[in-house]
Amino acid sequence: MLYSGQAKKGRFSGSDFDLIHRYDQVRSDVVRETRDRIKSRRIHCLARDTTPVGKGDLLVTNSTQNPLIVEAVQVLKAGGVAAIPTDTVYGLAARAFDRSAIGKVFDIKGRNSKSPLPLLLGSIDMMEQCIAASSDAVMLLAATFWPGPLTIVVPKSDRVSDELTGGSSTVGLRVPDHDVPRALSLSLGEPITGTSANFSGKPAFTSYYEVRVEMARELDYIFDGGVLPIRPASTVIDLSGELPQILRHGGVSQEAIESALGVEFQHGMV
Repeated sequence: MLYSGQAKKGRFSGSDFDLIHRYDQVRSDVVRETRDRIKSRRIHCLARDTTPVGKGDLLVTNSTQNPLIVEAVQVLKAGGVAAIPTDTVYGLAARAFDRSAIGKVFDIKGRNSKSPLPLLLGSIDMMEQCIAASSDAVMLLAATFWPGPLTIVVPKSDRVSDELTGGSSTVGLRVPDHDVPRALSLSLGEPITGTSANFSGKPAFTSYYEVRVEMARELDYIFDGGVLPIRPASTVIDLSGELPQILRHGGVSQEAIESALGVEFQHGMV
């Protein structure tokens, strides 16, 4: 069975490693067994001793009707936290407006409560749920670079809790270039958290196996997207003030942003 009840802090027995290496040979049986087990028990109750797994490449993952997307959505609706593949690294997904689930994300990562969590959106239109006031620059960059590795920091709406933003009046938003997070968000009708799947201060995970070995006991669901290509993190640009400011360089270059906005950043704006 492809469950990870014994995994914690990287300590495995030989049988656990054998199970991992046998995965590719038995994955069809595993997924079928996973679905049968999910049908017989409430998904979110499995977290105490087992972590259900969805194998994303078995089906068309950009459909909200994909059974694996449906499974993960059930977990999130129940207040759970799922590890999912994204266009950068594996992320921890929880419903953006579920304060209890947001607290779980902070607890799982050991993250400082003052460190905000970014949000992933299913579409540009979903930005309306999160933003207090938009601008031409926000809409232009979103239309130009989404879906893709650009996080835009904007003034947050009242729906976005202070717990999620670490007390800040702003929130980082992004439409990722990956089917799974977009389908989850669209199925839920709201954004999901997009923080990396890792323990704070440690490298982010880029493969299902890493997530399973290190975090399985902490999670309610793992969506197996295999090994992700090595890509830079998203660029983070703050558009909440009078002047744009790049907070982190990443997958979208400063030159591309300047070209889209039709401005050249001055000293102090980067």
